[in-house]
Amino acid sequence: MEIVLTEMCEYLNNYFWVKKIEGTFVISNGSIEVDGLKDGQYFRIMGSTFNNGVHLCPANDLTDEEFKGSVWLMAVPKTVISLAADISAWQAQYGQATSAAMSPFNSESFSGYSYSKSGAGSGGAMSWQDAFASRLSKYRKLRGVR
Repeated sequence: MEIVLTEMCEYLNNYFWVKKIEGTFVISNGSIEVDGLKDGQYFRIMGSTFNNGVHLCPANDLTDEEFKGSVWLMAVPKTVISLAADISAWQAQYGQATSAAMSPFNSESFSGYSYSKSGAGSGGAMSWQDAFASRLSKYRKLRGVR
């Protein structure tokens, strides 16, 4: 789910960060130690060659490295975590145009029957951003705003 949360935070321009720590960090045996980071807390790594993105502490699946960058301690609301889980489930079912549960077409017409998908924007298949727009909007931040 961290991949979905990374994409979601990028889309929202909101990482719900409470503290940004800059310096040189060492990831060893798949984990990182950062002052103030608590178990169950999400954090963002920036400046890494292999591990950029949002992770959940304790993270045991990071690629070992030493990097100069930043770690952002996050305070992600439970409603956002729930939304990320819903998006992840939606992606699993509808994320692939080849999915049996989803037609790759925005509209079809045959034998007197026709349909059009709503919210599919500029002729492409509906994205998770389209499907969850109303729930995402309250967390969206303008560029340049913390």
